[in-house]
Amino acid sequence: MGAGAAIEAFLEMMAAERGASDNTLASYRRDLEDAAGALAGAGPGLVAAAAGDIRGYLAGMAARGFAATTQARKLSTLRQFYRFLYAEGLRGDDPTGTLDSPRRGRPLPRTLDERDVDALLGRAAAEAADAVPGTAAAVAARRLHALVEVLYATGLRVSELVALPVAVALRDERFFQVRGKGGRERMVPLSEAARAAMAAWLAERARDPRLADAAWLFPAGSQSGHLPRQVFARELKGLAARAGLPAAAVSPHVLRHAFASHLLQNGADLRAVQQLLGHADISTTQIYTHVLEKRLVELVARHHPLAD
Repeated sequence: MGAGAAIEAFLEMMAAERGASDNTLASYRRDLEDAAGALAGAGPGLVAAAAGDIRGYLAGMAARGFAATTQARKLSTLRQFYRFLYAEGLRGDDPTGTLDSPRRGRPLPRTLDERDVDALLGRAAAEAADAVPGTAAAVAARRLHALVEVLYATGLRVSELVALPVAVALRDERFFQVRGKGGRERMVPLSEAARAAMAAWLAERARDPRLADAAWLFPAGSQSGHLPRQVFARELKGLAARAGLPAAAVSPHVLRHAFASHLLQNGADLRAVQQLLGHADISTTQIYTHVLEKRLVELVARHHPLAD
């Protein structure tokens, strides 16, 4: 079987048996056609390629400067392709079985420094204070102010934040009870600023009969009934631009990272940050160890008697 026919058979199986989406199928096609083109001129071609041929193909990608993540994705596609060929009896082996995935370094999370966050929150507070109560502008401004204050105060995932039930805010307590990934519940504390912004939003929300009786804290006319996370992300970028920050550098996820980084910079324990972020495993939180390392170096430099 030629490479083209094998690719079509594989894609047909992925669509029919695995329910792969059009985007996934298009990605598989690009990866396999790229590999077929590279292997056609070196060795037996895609279908009959040996482990050494595929290793050489991946090495060529690395030499051309492709990221390890791209190499790993292409190898994953090839693994599935050759398993399909083996299962169909079109090959007697799987040449990818002995190949190791390219090692991927964990990128440091993008974050904001405390001055940037202050500028963002300050702008949100000013716009909320200037809006005339009972207007559409007041609804938008006070909702956005509450969202950013609560996000920075709690480090919630954006999906957790926009889907908060209104009941969690009506208690007027210093903590929110949040149900996160896997149905796990955790307590997250609210700052005084977040509680004040939330009170102002609840008062504005109560003025609008379309919002007052909604079950969600941030209701909207979407299919879910609450504010879509994409809408919040877009509004946050607009706020960043008005605050003099580059919009491309600000997102709900970046604010979550800022929450964690600033806690660690100011002496918080990594385990406590793990619990606040809702990470099931401490290894997930360890992407922030660079913050701890920097703080420890500064601590030694400042206090050790032999430090320069």
